[in-house]
Amino acid sequence: MLATLSALAEPNRLHIVELLRKRPRPVGEIVERLRLNQPQVSKHLRVLSNAGLVKVQSLAQQRIYELRPQPFKELNDWLESYRHFWNESFDRLDDYLHTLQNKEKKHERTN
Repeated sequence: MLATLSALAEPNRLHIVELLRKRPRPVGEIVERLRLNQPQVSKHLRVLSNAGLVKVQSLAQQRIYELRPQPFKELNDWLESYRHFWNESFDRLDDYLHTLQNKEKKHERTN
Protein backbone atom coordinates (compact mmCIF):
# COMPACT_ATOMS: atom_id res chain seq x y z
CA MET A 1 0.00 0.00 0.00
CA LEU A 2 2.94 2.34 0.58
CA ALA A 3 3.76 2.08 -3.13
CA THR A 4 0.16 3.05 -3.95
CA LEU A 5 0.22 6.09 -1.69
CA SER A 6 3.64 7.14 -2.91
CA ALA A 7 2.59 6.86 -6.55
CA LEU A 8 -0.60 8.82 -5.97
CA ALA A 9 1.20 11.59 -4.06
CA GLU A 10 2.52 13.17 -7.26
CA PRO A 11 -0.09 15.51 -8.81
CA ASN A 12 0.45 14.47 -12.45
CA ARG A 13 0.13 10.79 -11.57
CA LEU A 14 -3.02 11.50 -9.61
CA HIS A 15 -4.37 13.35 -12.64
CA ILE A 16 -3.55 10.35 -14.84
CA VAL A 17 -5.46 8.10 -12.44
CA GLU A 18 -8.43 10.48 -12.63
CA LEU A 19 -8.33 10.31 -16.43
CA LEU A 20 -8.13 6.52 -16.38
CA ARG A 21 -10.94 6.28 -13.87
CA LYS A 22 -13.33 7.25 -16.65
CA ARG A 23 -11.97 4.77 -19.18
CA PRO A 24 -8.77 3.20 -20.52
CA ARG A 25 -6.72 5.62 -22.62
CA PRO A 26 -3.77 5.50 -25.00
CA VAL A 27 -0.56 7.27 -24.00
CA GLY A 28 -1.03 9.89 -26.72
CA GLU A 29 -4.37 10.94 -25.30
CA ILE A 30 -2.93 11.21 -21.80
CA VAL A 31 -0.08 13.34 -23.17
CA GLU A 32 -2.60 15.60 -24.90
CA ARG A 33 -4.87 15.93 -21.85
CA LEU A 34 -2.02 16.63 -19.40
CA ARG A 35 -0.11 18.89 -21.80
CA LEU A 36 3.13 17.20 -20.84
CA ASN A 37 5.70 15.71 -23.16
CA GLN A 38 5.53 12.02 -23.93
CA PRO A 39 8.67 10.98 -21.99
CA GLN A 40 7.30 12.62 -18.82
CA VAL A 41 3.95 10.86 -19.16
CA SER A 42 5.69 7.55 -19.86
CA LYS A 43 7.77 7.98 -16.71
CA HIS A 44 4.62 8.65 -14.64
CA LEU A 45 2.87 5.67 -16.20
CA ARG A 46 5.88 3.47 -15.40
CA VAL A 47 5.69 4.52 -11.73
CA LEU A 48 1.95 3.79 -11.68
CA SER A 49 2.55 0.44 -13.35
CA ASN A 50 5.35 -0.50 -10.93
CA ALA A 51 3.00 0.34 -8.04
CA GLY A 52 0.43 -2.02 -9.59
CA LEU A 53 -2.12 0.74 -10.18
CA VAL A 54 -2.34 0.44 -13.96
CA LYS A 55 -1.97 -2.24 -16.56
CA VAL A 56 -1.10 -1.77 -20.19
CA GLN A 57 -2.02 -3.57 -23.34
CA SER A 58 -0.68 -3.05 -26.82
CA LEU A 59 -3.09 -2.44 -29.64
CA ALA A 60 -1.23 -2.11 -32.94
CA GLN A 61 1.14 0.82 -32.34
CA GLN A 62 -0.74 2.12 -29.29
CA ARG A 63 -0.23 1.33 -25.64
CA ILE A 64 -3.55 1.50 -23.81
CA TYR A 65 -3.48 2.04 -20.05
CA GLU A 66 -6.24 1.18 -17.63
CA LEU A 67 -6.63 1.09 -13.88
CA ARG A 68 -6.30 -2.11 -11.90
CA PRO A 69 -9.04 -2.29 -9.25
CA GLN A 70 -7.19 -4.33 -6.59
CA PRO A 71 -4.87 -1.58 -5.24
CA PHE A 72 -7.82 0.77 -4.89
CA LYS A 73 -9.80 -1.88 -3.02
CA GLU A 74 -6.87 -2.36 -0.66
CA LEU A 75 -6.62 1.41 -0.15
CA ASN A 76 -10.36 1.59 0.51
CA ASP A 77 -10.15 -1.25 3.03
CA TRP A 78 -7.33 0.54 4.85
CA LEU A 79 -9.25 3.82 4.87
CA GLU A 80 -12.34 2.02 6.17
CA SER A 81 -10.65 1.51 9.54
CA TYR A 82 -10.17 5.27 9.77
CA ARG A 83 -13.77 5.90 8.78
CA HIS A 84 -14.77 3.69 11.71
CA PHE A 85 -12.43 5.70 13.97
CA TRP A 86 -13.96 9.00 12.81
CA ASN A 87 -17.51 7.73 13.15
CA GLU A 88 -16.82 6.68 16.72
CA SER A 89 -15.23 10.07 17.41
CA PHE A 90 -18.25 11.88 15.98
CA ASP A 91 -20.59 9.70 18.02
CA ARG A 92 -18.67 10.58 21.20
CA LEU A 93 -18.78 14.27 20.27
CA ASP A 94 -22.51 14.03 19.63
CA ASP A 95 -23.03 12.38 23.04
CA TYR A 96 -20.95 15.09 24.70
CA LEU A 97 -22.92 17.88 23.00
CA HIS A 98 -26.21 16.30 24.08
CA THR A 99 -24.92 16.11 27.65
CA LEU A 100 -23.99 19.80 27.53
CA GLN A 101 -27.37 20.74 26.11
CA ASN A 102 -29.16 18.78 28.82
CA LYS A 103 -27.06 20.46 31.52
CA GLU A 104 -27.83 23.86 30.03
CA LYS A 105 -31.58 23.11 29.93
CA LYS A 106 -31.53 21.98 33.58
CA HIS A 107 -29.62 25.12 34.52
CA GLU A 108 -32.16 27.32 32.71
CA ARG A 109 -35.07 25.60 34.49
CA THR A 110 -33.55 26.12 37.93
CA ASN A 111 -32.90 29.83 37.34
